[in-house]
Amino acid sequence: MAEEATLTAVDNEDTQKDKYLTFHLAGEDYGIEIQFVIEIIGIQSITDVPDMPAFIRGVINLRGKVIPVMDVRARFGLEDREYDDRTCIIVVNIDGTEVGLVVDEVSEVADIPEANVEPAPRTSKNNDNSYIQGMGKINNDVKILLDVHKLLFSGEMQDIAATMEEQ
Repeated sequence: MAEEATLTAVDNEDTQKDKYLTFHLAGEDYGIEIQFVIEIIGIQSITDVPDMPAFIRGVINLRGKVIPVMDVRARFGLEDREYDDRTCIIVVNIDGTEVGLVVDEVSEVADIPEANVEPAPRTSKNNDNSYIQGMGKINNDVKILLDVHKLLFSGEMQDIAATMEEQ
């Protein structure tokens, strides 16, 4: 019996391996590992919270749970864009912290084998602040694969997570 349960857990882990939720942002295609995605919801009313970084748009009430919402465009220093009917919030869970990521449009779940992922290009000497995990190749397209840990757990985001836990 225990062996059967172990096999099921391994099977579930394997079904998420090499799978990425892809989305559009400012004309580029990005992806995040599907294992971190809880759900995708349409844009909704976001409550402003004072003294937050500009890329944190505020919080939403998701079935009784208050979660911070990060505008990924703002996080990357891209030009603001009005939210429309294609704008989505991707709710992710990283190490027990839930955060909503606002993106222009969700595309699909793509299978990108490890062999098709190139290392992230070096953007600076230390490259510590890069949110890019790698570059995923699908046919003739390239998806920018994001490292959600770095995206969410910079010093600023750790402070925000701590603030949310206090509420």
